[in-house]
Amino acid sequence: MAIKNIQESSEIKASVKENTLFGHPKGLYYLFFTELWERFSFYGMRALLTLYMVEKIFVSMANRDASSAAIYASYGSLVYASAVIGGKLADAILGFRRSILFGGILMSLGQFVLAFHQEENLVFFTGLSFIIVGNGFFKPNISSFVGTLYPDGDKRKDSGFTIFYMGINIGAFIAPLICGWLASAYGWQYGFGIAGVGMITGLITFQYGIKSGVFADSGNSPKPQLLNKKYFGITIRNLVFLSAILCIPFVSFMISAYEPVSFGKALFGDSNLVNILFQVFGVLVALYLVYIMWKSTVVERKKLAVVLFLTVFMTVFWGFGELSGSIITLFAARNVNLVVINAAQSNSIWPMFVILLALPTSYLWSYLSKKRLNPYTPYKFAYGMFFLGIAFALLSFSRNTADIDGQVPFIFLIILYFFITIGELFMSPVGLSKITDLSPKRYLGFLMGVWFLSSTYAFQIVGFIGRKLAVKNEVDGASVMGINSLYVYADGFELIAKYAIGAAFIILLLAPLLKRWMGGVH
Repeated sequence: MAIKNIQESSEIKASVKENTLFGHPKGLYYLFFTELWERFSFYGMRALLTLYMVEKIFVSMANRDASSAAIYASYGSLVYASAVIGGKLADAILGFRRSILFGGILMSLGQFVLAFHQEENLVFFTGLSFIIVGNGFFKPNISSFVGTLYPDGDKRKDSGFTIFYMGINIGAFIAPLICGWLASAYGWQYGFGIAGVGMITGLITFQYGIKSGVFADSGNSPKPQLLNKKYFGITIRNLVFLSAILCIPFVSFMISAYEPVSFGKALFGDSNLVNILFQVFGVLVALYLVYIMWKSTVVERKKLAVVLFLTVFMTVFWGFGELSGSIITLFAARNVNLVVINAAQSNSIWPMFVILLALPTSYLWSYLSKKRLNPYTPYKFAYGMFFLGIAFALLSFSRNTADIDGQVPFIFLIILYFFITIGELFMSPVGLSKITDLSPKRYLGFLMGVWFLSSTYAFQIVGFIGRKLAVKNEVDGASVMGINSLYVYADGFELIAKYAIGAAFIILLLAPLLKRWMGGVH
């Protein structure tokens, strides 16, 4: 019996060794490259989107900036909101594998629709809708898939996620460089087209991983017997796919209705349909949060208050930071003396700094912890918001260095993204960790969803600011580049800086109270 146990143990060790690479499951590296190419597709298209709308779709409209800002905000909000639904469907029915493949197919179709789109706006909105629905099935589930590759309590999991997230930033870094170059040199369709090719490459990588067996049994449907159960002669699996496809025209309609609604102005102001949707949804979420607080103990309420506080200020941070794909890209195109790269390619600067600074920042927290000097989370949030404010203050100051054509030195754009990256690293990974520590276990899934919805509502802020900083297109066709656009943007950046620095001081004032409410959580 002892010999048999030794033999079985040896076989298990050999199997583990055979299915690992550099100490991690081989499946991790397939997911790494799949996510890298998916992010290449996503961020490549994102770098082009606002410029494409301003310079192609709405080029003859006086309010082209405002229209583009509204569509960009609706697109961003719906992209992140779709992940909540796609994640639930994967957990309940499809499993990660089918969700990722289906989502990737829809996203690649969306990119190719944009690539072959000519003058018909309905086709353009349809392409965006394919990407939105596809992202909902793809994005949340590939991240969750990584966790299934490791047994519970496996100490390699944290470093595995670090490797995986490096793939995200590598994809986000190289995509604007390649897509921006192709769009500039050969035409918009080539930029969108190569983004679609990137998505197809990711799908091929993922499918090859499935065929080679590196995922073992991970990622399959949690209820395989349910997949083939039929309603109206159609399997549940196909009903989910069909329902998702049928949602695409509805999503397309929502995005295309970017003008403020004519009804309910007293209640909703200058909101469009997507704005109203998220306002109503936000109220429902808030009411449920009140219910949760009421059902919780005093200690839990204090921790929940901290969770909500961190989520609100994370939303504000992303609301200002995500201007990178809209207002800041337009500022780069119109008022920055770019060197080597173009405006679309400037979207690579932020992920470049994330790649360079993520590990040093992680080491900094470890070093400060050993010295017992590691700041509590509220203080880190205050510092992060302060760095964000400094970034926009310096960008506003750049107007004082502009030449006669309203062009400012490229270094200001680099400095902006450097400080935004530091702010992100002080807030985002730290905040995500604390949500899991502070949330009551019975509400953890919901509160994690609320945390991720911060990106959804951040894009509502992006849309609001984008409309406020919209530069009117001259009726006579004159360029919007120059001193006029410079001062519109600089005044806006100054106001953003004041709000961000003001938020930093509010957090600092409340930090001692929040620290006590965290109940020992650092």
